[in-house]
Amino acid sequence: MMAAMAQKLDFAAGDYVVYPAHGVGRIEGIETLKISEQQISLYTVCFEKDRMRLKVPVDKAHNSGLRRLSSKERIKAAMETIQAKSKSRRSVMWSRRAQEYEMKINSGDPVSIAEVLRDLKRSPEQSEQSYSERQIFQSALERLARELAAVEKIDEAKAASQLEAALSATA
Repeated sequence: MMAAMAQKLDFAAGDYVVYPAHGVGRIEGIETLKISEQQISLYTVCFEKDRMRLKVPVDKAHNSGLRRLSSKERIKAAMETIQAKSKSRRSVMWSRRAQEYEMKINSGDPVSIAEVLRDLKRSPEQSEQSYSERQIFQSALERLARELAAVEKIDEAKAASQLEAALSATA
């Protein structure tokens, strides 16, 4: 029982957190439900942008990947990754690369998401992106912009602009 009490201290109401499959959310509170004679404590995480609430069992929060926002150093590493040379493997079929990109986005790791942005960025002289490439690029941009905005305490549009400026600097 003490372990469960200690785990409750991981996050508090109002904390911004990252859930890998959905991005940045805010802990609304911790509630306890009684299910078949067992008490279960749940974090209620609100994802404003997606109009979604997620309930994560406190004792499973760590295993589910729920984590605090990245440090400024981790965000800096992501920005450096965006500006590095693309490592896109054009020889690999698009469906396989798309699958890898989705996995990186859903990992919730800002550096992995930055790799997706870097690899899918097209310079003006390159051919137009396909619909699925644009969708994955946009998904990665939104996910990283939300975390950057929360870490830097700026609005999401400004964060997206910063990311796009970093991407343009490499073109």
